[in-house]
Amino acid sequence: MRDLSLLETYCLQHGDDGGYYQMPSPLSGDPMVIIASYGMDWDHVSVSLRHRCPNWPEMEFVKRRFFKDDETVMQLHVPSSEHINCHPYCLHLWRPQRQEIPRPPANMVGPQRKVG
Repeated sequence: MRDLSLLETYCLQHGDDGGYYQMPSPLSGDPMVIIASYGMDWDHVSVSLRHRCPNWPEMEFVKRRFFKDDETVMQLHVPSSEHINCHPYCLHLWRPQRQEIPRPPANMVGPQRKVG
């Protein structure tokens, strides 16, 4: 996770292990509420809007601001029996601090560009 002090402009409240932020959506300008934390060996960022879920460009925008360029983060879809929903329009980004997130081979994700 990036040094959260770099996002001071957007911080509404500091905590011992993160903070509470508000940023405008890069698409609509709607306020995105963001909670960032880094405890218990996990980096975590939640992103919510008042009337809808964040979309891919908004999540990517937040990822680029709260995580380093070389960090992989993930969204998790847990079993239904473990689902916790505190806000209907909130999505989460997660990164374990002590291990790399496994990724599928790039050719399973999409066609590869030829270099040169």
